[in-house]
Amino acid sequence: FLQMRRRPPRSTQSRSSAASDVYKRQPRAASIRAKTRCWLFALDRECFNNIVKDAAMKKREKYTSFLSSVDLLNTIDEYEIENLADPLKPIHVKAGEYVVRQGDVGHTFYFVEEGQAVATKNNAQGGEDEVFHYKSGDYFGELALLNDQPRQANIKAVTDLDLAALDRNSFKRMLGPLEDLLKRN
Repeated sequence: FLQMRRRPPRSTQSRSSAASDVYKRQPRAASIRAKTRCWLFALDRECFNNIVKDAAMKKREKYTSFLSSVDLLNTIDEYEIENLADPLKPIHVKAGEYVVRQGDVGHTFYFVEEGQAVATKNNAQGGEDEVFHYKSGDYFGELALLNDQPRQANIKAVTDLDLAALDRNSFKRMLGPLEDLLKRN
């Protein structure tokens, strides 16, 4: 399976597309050749699929557990929570960095998993006025997505911040169960 060559040609396929070929049971899109001497470890399709499925299950369990603790979501059922958990993406923001800026186009809805953040509004003097503090279980970004308006505030990490992010398409797909809850809050 592995051919060692002294003058290796370039790789023509990315790791992710190679993995995708195995997962989707498609023929290889390209060949990969070693540029230097190397060790190759191979996984058969079944083992690879089990690893991918196990990672997806662990991610779902992590986010389902977290979302079950979010006050906003305490009235939706477990099935809807699981559906909401699947498209979430983890984002880490360092203390002092901005997550969103007032006036930017909004593409993402965020849940605060760990850490603290502050919402500020730009004032006439060129500074920022604090308007809200976020902690674990809070959320933000819904107004820009619900109303198709620019961001209404800056969100800045006070401590290192772990967020669970839901992109616009997933947010719109999940809007049925979430819309009434968000508008009430």
